[in-house]
Amino acid sequence: MNDAVLIRPVAPADHAGWKPLWDGYNAFYGRSGPTALPDEVSRTTWARFHDPAEPVHALVAERDGVLLGLAHYLFHRSTIQLEPSCYLQDLFTAPAARGQGVGHALIEHVYERAKAAHSPRVYWQTHETNATAMRLYDQLAEKSGFVVYRRLL
Repeated sequence: MNDAVLIRPVAPADHAGWKPLWDGYNAFYGRSGPTALPDEVSRTTWARFHDPAEPVHALVAERDGVLLGLAHYLFHRSTIQLEPSCYLQDLFTAPAARGQGVGHALIEHVYERAKAAHSPRVYWQTHETNATAMRLYDQLAEKSGFVVYRRLL
Protein backbone atom coordinates (compact mmCIF):
# COMPACT_ATOMS: atom_id res chain seq x y z
CA MET A 1 0.00 0.00 0.00
CA ASN A 2 1.24 3.47 -0.88
CA ASP A 3 1.09 5.73 2.19
CA ALA A 4 1.93 8.90 0.25
CA VAL A 5 -0.72 11.60 0.20
CA LEU A 6 -1.20 13.38 -3.10
CA ILE A 7 -2.37 17.00 -2.96
CA ARG A 8 -3.92 18.18 -6.20
CA PRO A 9 -6.58 20.49 -7.62
CA VAL A 10 -10.07 19.08 -7.41
CA ALA A 11 -11.39 17.59 -10.65
CA PRO A 12 -15.00 17.28 -11.86
CA ALA A 13 -14.82 13.49 -11.35
CA ASP A 14 -14.08 14.05 -7.63
CA HIS A 15 -17.57 15.16 -6.68
CA ALA A 16 -18.58 11.84 -5.09
CA GLY A 17 -15.50 11.94 -2.83
CA TRP A 18 -15.56 15.68 -2.19
CA LYS A 19 -19.21 15.91 -1.14
CA PRO A 20 -18.90 13.77 2.04
CA LEU A 21 -15.86 15.83 3.08
CA TRP A 22 -17.77 19.05 2.39
CA ASP A 23 -20.73 17.76 4.37
CA GLY A 24 -18.43 16.74 7.23
CA TYR A 25 -16.82 20.16 7.27
CA ASN A 26 -20.18 21.87 7.39
CA ALA A 27 -21.47 19.51 10.10
CA PHE A 28 -18.40 20.31 12.20
CA TYR A 29 -19.47 23.95 12.16
CA GLY A 30 -23.10 23.17 12.93
CA ARG A 31 -24.44 23.24 9.39
CA SER A 32 -26.29 19.93 9.17
CA GLY A 33 -29.85 18.67 9.41
CA PRO A 34 -32.19 21.64 9.80
CA THR A 35 -29.27 24.10 9.67
CA ALA A 36 -27.60 22.53 6.61
CA LEU A 37 -26.56 24.71 3.71
CA PRO A 38 -29.09 24.80 0.91
CA ASP A 39 -28.19 22.36 -1.87
CA GLU A 40 -27.93 25.32 -4.23
CA VAL A 41 -25.01 26.71 -2.21
CA SER A 42 -23.10 23.42 -2.40
CA ARG A 43 -23.84 23.01 -6.12
CA THR A 44 -22.73 26.58 -6.85
CA THR A 45 -19.60 26.21 -4.73
CA TRP A 46 -18.70 23.04 -6.63
CA ALA A 47 -19.29 24.76 -9.99
CA ARG A 48 -17.11 27.72 -9.00
CA PHE A 49 -14.10 25.46 -8.51
CA HIS A 50 -14.30 24.53 -12.18
CA ASP A 51 -14.94 28.01 -13.60
CA PRO A 52 -11.67 29.67 -14.64
CA ALA A 53 -13.27 33.11 -14.19
CA GLU A 54 -13.84 32.47 -10.48
CA PRO A 55 -11.22 33.36 -7.82
CA VAL A 56 -12.31 30.33 -5.73
CA HIS A 57 -10.15 27.20 -5.83
CA ALA A 58 -10.11 23.75 -4.26
CA LEU A 59 -7.41 21.24 -3.45
CA VAL A 60 -7.97 17.68 -2.32
CA ALA A 61 -5.75 15.22 -0.50
CA GLU A 62 -5.85 11.73 -1.95
CA ARG A 63 -4.36 8.40 -0.94
CA ASP A 64 -4.88 5.21 -2.92
CA GLY A 65 -7.73 6.81 -4.87
CA VAL A 66 -9.62 7.93 -1.73
CA LEU A 67 -10.13 11.61 -0.92
CA LEU A 68 -9.01 12.35 2.65
CA GLY A 69 -9.24 16.11 2.87
CA LEU A 70 -10.05 19.38 1.19
CA ALA A 71 -8.86 22.96 1.17
CA HIS A 72 -10.86 25.78 -0.42
CA TYR A 73 -9.15 29.10 -0.93
CA LEU A 74 -9.71 32.32 -2.80
CA PHE A 75 -7.79 35.36 -3.89
CA HIS A 76 -9.07 38.88 -3.32
CA ARG A 77 -7.91 42.46 -3.56
CA SER A 78 -6.79 44.43 -0.55
CA THR A 79 -6.59 48.09 0.35
CA ILE A 80 -3.19 47.65 2.02
CA GLN A 81 -1.21 45.89 -0.71
CA LEU A 82 -1.09 45.70 -4.49
CA GLU A 83 -0.91 41.94 -4.71
CA PRO A 84 -3.88 39.68 -3.98
CA SER A 85 -4.48 38.23 -0.54
CA CYS A 86 -5.17 34.53 -0.21
CA TYR A 87 -7.94 33.49 2.14
CA LEU A 88 -8.00 29.83 3.15
CA GLN A 89 -11.74 29.55 3.68
CA ASP A 90 -12.29 25.84 4.32
CA LEU A 91 -9.98 23.08 5.53
CA PHE A 92 -11.16 19.62 6.48
CA THR A 93 -9.63 16.20 6.96
CA ALA A 94 -11.69 13.01 7.17
CA PRO A 95 -11.78 11.81 10.79
CA ALA A 96 -10.02 8.53 9.92
CA ALA A 97 -7.10 10.45 8.35
CA ARG A 98 -6.51 12.96 11.14
CA GLY A 99 -3.08 13.09 12.70
CA GLN A 100 -1.45 11.83 9.49
CA GLY A 101 -0.25 15.17 8.11
CA VAL A 102 -3.11 15.71 5.66
CA GLY A 103 -4.10 19.14 6.99
CA HIS A 104 -0.46 20.20 7.15
CA ALA A 105 0.10 19.14 3.54
CA LEU A 106 -3.03 20.94 2.35
CA ILE A 107 -1.99 24.20 4.03
CA GLU A 108 1.53 23.96 2.58
CA HIS A 109 0.05 23.51 -0.89
CA VAL A 110 -2.16 26.56 -0.41
CA TYR A 111 1.03 28.45 0.51
CA GLU A 112 2.59 27.27 -2.76
CA ARG A 113 -0.45 28.38 -4.76
CA ALA A 114 -0.39 31.78 -3.07
CA LYS A 115 3.31 32.23 -3.84
CA ALA A 116 2.66 31.33 -7.48
CA ALA A 117 -0.07 34.01 -7.57
CA HIS A 118 2.37 36.53 -6.02
CA SER A 119 0.23 36.77 -2.92
CA PRO A 120 2.29 37.93 0.07
CA ARG A 121 -0.02 36.42 2.67
CA VAL A 122 -2.35 33.55 3.40
CA TYR A 123 -4.80 33.91 6.24
CA TRP A 124 -7.70 32.01 7.72
CA GLN A 125 -9.93 31.82 10.75
CA THR A 126 -11.24 29.04 12.93
CA HIS A 127 -13.60 28.77 15.82
CA GLU A 128 -12.08 29.48 19.22
CA THR A 129 -13.07 25.98 20.40
CA ASN A 130 -11.20 24.21 17.58
CA ALA A 131 -8.19 23.43 19.81
CA THR A 132 -7.00 20.43 17.79
CA ALA A 133 -6.74 22.43 14.58
CA MET A 134 -5.14 25.37 16.37
CA ARG A 135 -2.27 23.15 17.52
CA LEU A 136 -1.48 22.59 13.85
CA TYR A 137 -2.09 26.22 12.88
CA ASP A 138 0.26 27.43 15.61
CA GLN A 139 3.04 25.45 13.88
CA LEU A 140 2.33 26.88 10.42
CA ALA A 141 1.31 30.49 10.98
CA GLU A 142 1.00 33.19 13.60
CA LYS A 143 -2.15 34.50 15.20
CA SER A 144 -3.00 37.93 13.84
CA GLY A 145 -4.55 39.24 17.03
CA PHE A 146 -7.65 40.37 15.15
CA VAL A 147 -11.13 39.47 16.31
CA VAL A 148 -13.84 38.79 13.73
CA TYR A 149 -17.14 40.66 14.00
CA ARG A 150 -20.12 39.93 11.84
CA ARG A 151 -23.77 40.71 11.49
CA LEU A 152 -26.02 38.41 9.52
CA LEU A 153 -28.45 40.30 7.32
